[in-house]
Amino acid sequence: MIIMLDWDDLKYVLETVRHGGLSGAARALKVNHATVSRRIASAERAMGARMFDRAPGGYRPTEAGLEAARMAERMETASHDLSRSLSARDQQLSGALTITAPQLLVERLLAPILRDFKAQYPAIELRIIAANRQLNLAAHEADVAFRISDTPGDTLVGRRVTEQSAAVYVGKEQAERLRCDPQLPLDWIRFAHWPGPPAALKEAWPERRITLTVDDMYAALAGVRANIGATRMPCFIGDVEPRIQRLARVPLLPYRPIWVLTHADLRGTRKVTTFTEFAALRINAMRPLFEGRTPAEGSSF
Repeated sequence: MIIMLDWDDLKYVLETVRHGGLSGAARALKVNHATVSRRIASAERAMGARMFDRAPGGYRPTEAGLEAARMAERMETASHDLSRSLSARDQQLSGALTITAPQLLVERLLAPILRDFKAQYPAIELRIIAANRQLNLAAHEADVAFRISDTPGDTLVGRRVTEQSAAVYVGKEQAERLRCDPQLPLDWIRFAHWPGPPAALKEAWPERRITLTVDDMYAALAGVRANIGATRMPCFIGDVEPRIQRLARVPLLPYRPIWVLTHADLRGTRKVTTFTEFAALRINAMRPLFEGRTPAEGSSF
């Protein structure tokens, strides 16, 4: 016969034995007498044995009740041991740490941060998932996520590590053609998932023609480098590219901030907090680049 026992019921048996009756068990478990009595009855039905004799002076444990209490005590000890072990492991600066970020962030921002973090904490095994899709941290697909977003999600905790600006960038050959003939229409690289050019661009360059449609920032950057057209991109990408520059007459544009995030269940884990604080400090030192306050040499600004 298979016994279907709710192991949680054993806590009520254990505390009743420890405290010599329902009153003490109820106080220890912060419940009322009826709940203790009901859970003991549930354990007795599951075990097919009487745990206590109901005497006028109170509940007296039977041999079955004493055996059940001993088992529950061993389970309680094992649970506490496991909790301490897991807690200690989480507080060690060692073991695997999985980080996810968009591909461009990994290449342009995170690679040197990861290198320096690894040098300082060699026992932490870094695992990187470079993905433009958002991984599910609740499903433990990653421990830490870098997101470029206005709304990073209600189930995640973390910090907004930097604001961002964008600009419209153009290849240097295309910029020279526009300088020589200001009447030329602006060749434009369109993002398939964006609604259209920013209003500031429409005002500065009312004559435009779409020369390429892309769905990825890598493709857009390649198109600008090849002088196929101009497009909008974050300043931390465009301002460090030697073959492109900001397009004249177009001001800085707002862009989504960067967040470093983790799931709420992991925010007390030492290696997670150590990494997020390390990364946030490094990114904060580069805020002028992200905010567009350090245009590269040869910029049209």
